[in-house]
Amino acid sequence: MDSRVIGREDVLSVLPAALDSERWLSLVGPPGCGKTTVLRTVVQDRDDVTWVNARGITALPDLLRTCLDELQVVIAPSDSLEGALKRALDGAHGWLIVDGVDVDDFDEVVADVIASTSEARVLTTSSTVHPGPGRRVVRLGPLRVPAAHEPLTGPAVDLFCRMVVDAGGHPIDLVEAEEDVRRLLRASGGLPLLIEQMAVQIALVGMSQVTPTASLAEAVQASYDLLDEDQQRCFRRLSTMSVPVSLEVLAAISDVDLDAGRELTLALARRSLVEALPDGRIDMLVPIRRHGAFLTATTDDEAAAGRALVRWADSVLPREMNTGAADAPWLTDLPTMRLAVAAACRNPETRGEGYALANRTFSSLYTAMRARDAAEILETALLSGDGPPEIGAQVARRAGIAASEARGTYEGLWLLDRADEHAREAENPDLETARTASIRAEMHLDAGDLDHAEAEALRAISLDAGTDQIAPQATRTLAQATLVRGDFERASELAHSLLTTRQDDEPWLTLSARLLLARIALEQGRRLEAATAAERVRDDARQLAEDRLALLAEVELCHIKPATYPAPEDDESFPWAVRLPVMVAQARRLKRTGHLARAAGRAADAVVLADSSRLGRDALDARLVLGVSLLQQGEVHEARATLLQALANAAAMPHPLRAADVLDALAQLVSATDVRVARSLTGAALALRTPRGAGSAGRYRARDVDPAPSVPDGWLENDQLTPGAVADIATLLVPTPGEPSAGPLDALTPAERTVADKVAEGLTSRQVASELFLSPRTVDAHLSRIYRKLGINTRARLAALVTDQRPL
Repeated sequence: MDSRVIGREDVLSVLPAALDSERWLSLVGPPGCGKTTVLRTVVQDRDDVTWVNARGITALPDLLRTCLDELQVVIAPSDSLEGALKRALDGAHGWLIVDGVDVDDFDEVVADVIASTSEARVLTTSSTVHPGPGRRVVRLGPLRVPAAHEPLTGPAVDLFCRMVVDAGGHPIDLVEAEEDVRRLLRASGGLPLLIEQMAVQIALVGMSQVTPTASLAEAVQASYDLLDEDQQRCFRRLSTMSVPVSLEVLAAISDVDLDAGRELTLALARRSLVEALPDGRIDMLVPIRRHGAFLTATTDDEAAAGRALVRWADSVLPREMNTGAADAPWLTDLPTMRLAVAAACRNPETRGEGYALANRTFSSLYTAMRARDAAEILETALLSGDGPPEIGAQVARRAGIAASEARGTYEGLWLLDRADEHAREAENPDLETARTASIRAEMHLDAGDLDHAEAEALRAISLDAGTDQIAPQATRTLAQATLVRGDFERASELAHSLLTTRQDDEPWLTLSARLLLARIALEQGRRLEAATAAERVRDDARQLAEDRLALLAEVELCHIKPATYPAPEDDESFPWAVRLPVMVAQARRLKRTGHLARAAGRAADAVVLADSSRLGRDALDARLVLGVSLLQQGEVHEARATLLQALANAAAMPHPLRAADVLDALAQLVSATDVRVARSLTGAALALRTPRGAGSAGRYRARDVDPAPSVPDGWLENDQLTPGAVADIATLLVPTPGEPSAGPLDALTPAERTVADKVAEGLTSRQVASELFLSPRTVDAHLSRIYRKLGINTRARLAALVTDQRPL
């Protein structure tokens, strides 16, 4: 047993039982009383613990993000941090331990998590606590120090004697040294950290030379005074680090090699000035770090540590800006890398170096699919001020790409505007502006805004005239946009132009062009050709380690030959632009195999994520699968609303081939009640496909409905579905009004009403999700819309409304 838990037998017996019976625990005590040590001792053999180091975190968003990072939760653009934490903990069957909480609002978040989940369990350690319902508080105070008239025994004495020996000193003769021991223990107030500091000093200089200290700062200063010059410098510089660091970083900021750094670490640890975390990083307790910061106020250590961090970062990052591995060793020190970038960018004279460091982090982070981390570290540079024009433009572009993937398609646009600002000062402003325009075009394409996507792609090609550095990427985007519009001939020409131009340094462009040709073949009904082409793309992409394109080719194969190829496994670490096609493919396969409820649930999840990420094309595909799945389940009202929304989106994009699919699905919906309308819808679908040479039989066509020979006036213009057609079709399909609404719940859709009923029964989001084959995120999205429609904000109020409207 760790010597530092001597005298804590009562807490050591209480906490294990509490961990098995409670859901919310708080271990509370003054700084230096050993909360972390006691808790680590209790949970060291448990495998159901996620440990969060909250020391030094003072803002609620930062603390919530740290918790989510430790839980390995991927945050969707629509997610609130609180909502993501609830979903992560509901049904997690383990403890989230947040050590060193110094954020008052965190208690409110934990209370909400506990109240709205069935199994979430949270334990916090802090110096103070505000008691509240549902939480058990375990207090850890100083050890009792024997009074002058009492025998010199007890836990404080035992700890004192044991720590002297552990620090390398001679055993204490309590009879001979009674007066000194009582004097020192009285000064410590029984605080274990003070006792430990005094014991270390006794082991080094003898008891008679140790001056009683009444505060932690005095005790830390006394221990600091016993260090040699190198150890003192290491202590001061380490105190300037706001995050735990690796041994390599400690050695770097101390200006020593790794072996010397290891010796310095051991020296500071022997004096209880630092602690080694379970992952091997080195940290300081907050009171000790605070005193170290006091010491550096009159030295140049903070600046020196910053310069050393920059040198360390430069030594561990890839030399080239476009290379990097997902398993790069420096990724374990990512918080320190962010400090290094900030240190370099803080000074205008070294800001260029800071921009270069940030830029060199991107490839490793992007390959590791850590888009949020990439965005944050690149934004650290951008927010410090303007950097060198060329590299500044690239940093801003890359930050825009990362922000779009992590936060939503258009969340990176402002960063692309910043890239344009840098580009104006570059040596070749047209080339830099072309690079930014090509990325902006891709964002618009992902969102389904074809007009802007094509305009930006053409602009990039025009600005890149003569170099052909950016034109191929922009051409790829232009080809994809043209395919969405249904212009197969032009899309094929653009794709073939990429195949005839060597792309040795960017093989992904050639693979993308080949995959696009496979999609054209599929749309035109040439399924065998499409399958062969997609298989070759998949195999070549795997050989070239182009994992993203290999996965997209697998999705395409699942669509082409669903009986042969299963849908790829979903992975929450995938970027949204990759993950959503996978989810839609899974929903299609579930629908095809008759698992309609699960198919609808998976498609609904994809709709929520696509809408929140503003990935318009994926949202359209997901809505189409959702609408058909609902229709086949007999959920006509919900299917109608979903398919009409899909039709509006397809017409606005425009995506005429998906519009044709939606029209066929709507014809199925109405065929049993109005054959005339069904024939008009099927006829319009055929009219959209025929001039494009698309497959004549749509995937969702009602086989017993013959297409009308002509399309109603105003429905088509230039072979595209018009907004007027969408409005007409919505009017034709609206059911006859029934009785007036009987209450507020009638404003809800059937899916929302089902969720409301389940919540009223007391089910958590995870339990509702399990019953309805949804994800908890989708249930929460339904709840957000329900709350907005009903003007409420709590589950309790929703339950009351549902109960009030139920018949007696």
